[in-house]
Amino acid sequence: MNEKSILASNASKEGAAAPRRGRDVHSEALALIAAGRVRSRSELGEALAMAPSSISLVVQTLVTKGWITESGQGPSTGGRRPRILAVSGESSYVLCADMGGRHAKIGVMGLDGSLQESRSIDFDVTTGPDEGLRVLGAAFDSLMAERPGRRLLGIGVALPGPVDVAAGCVDSPSRMPGWHRYPVGATLAARFGTGVAVENDANAMALGEYSERSPRSGQMIVIKAGTAIGAGFIIDGKVYHGATGAAGDITHVRTPAAGDALCSCGNRGCLETIASGAAVVSLLRARGLDVSTTADVIRLVEDADPDATGLVRDAGRHLGGVVSAIVNFFNPTAVLLNGVLSTLEPFVAAFRSQLYEGCHPLVTKELTIAASSLGEDAGLVGTGRLALQQAFENPHTQMS
Repeated sequence: MNEKSILASNASKEGAAAPRRGRDVHSEALALIAAGRVRSRSELGEALAMAPSSISLVVQTLVTKGWITESGQGPSTGGRRPRILAVSGESSYVLCADMGGRHAKIGVMGLDGSLQESRSIDFDVTTGPDEGLRVLGAAFDSLMAERPGRRLLGIGVALPGPVDVAAGCVDSPSRMPGWHRYPVGATLAARFGTGVAVENDANAMALGEYSERSPRSGQMIVIKAGTAIGAGFIIDGKVYHGATGAAGDITHVRTPAAGDALCSCGNRGCLETIASGAAVVSLLRARGLDVSTTADVIRLVEDADPDATGLVRDAGRHLGGVVSAIVNFFNPTAVLLNGVLSTLEPFVAAFRSQLYEGCHPLVTKELTIAASSLGEDAGLVGTGRLALQQAFENPHTQMS
């Protein structure tokens, strides 16, 4: 008799609910343990409505395959003190990447959701997807070579453009020549033989921030303010993608302050042309300053250059004006700022001031406006969590 038959037989004999047809109790158990919702066999049995002997088989399978550990002792409820269930952080891992225009961050996440390593690599998105994924693949190879004997269970990748999550690709990105509809997910899956989750970078940041904040904010906006700008929405603890996956793409919102400035998307008057790091670089160059990257802008502001400081403050005010309309409509519990511009006090102060000025007092009464707690690692944590979620959905694909 195989394990599935034993599970059904035990449940029937002991009066508990038998696993419904097509139900993967291992995935359900793993998800509950990983989320911290259950910590013992008895709690797991109650959550899954399964008999103790059936739960023992599920736990033993997950322990044997290295997905979870069972150790220590929890508080007693009158009988024997239970052993604690936890996901294993050592036997397996996922790879994650947050790809930007000029660099990328890559990392390793354990099954317990901890970011075990992160590093930056040179990455130029304008070289196209073939070269870009070659560079990323080589960096992943290096991380894997440093972990002999451990299993790769999945990959998560964040891209700086509108993402079709189901297809695993970007759709009509304005600063990524050659990447339109390129099968990023499928290409990496074929190369590494594992599942790949692809997400927009701002959405990944939002998920990362949500997963690490305590207490968690069920309704949250994370703003990416760097060379480019974007936003990720968390609704009831989940990333909100919208009907076609473009939710949060505030980059190309038309704003009167931008006038008829030509945007990289081909339209005029987009928010990107006055509120992004790239826009500030362009405006400073027009004034005769020797700048080429957002890092140059940061340096000038830190040196109290009046032109740079004024333009950065303007950028924060313009971004805050657009976000205040979203905050009025969405009424979130928190607005978090990420990206290099969010490290500059003139930018943050102008952004915060515009939100308080442009929002109804009831909306801002309990609103948290703060910098990201994860900083540059927010996107990595988010993509790592996505890769884990995908792996947890069907652990049998990795158990064989």
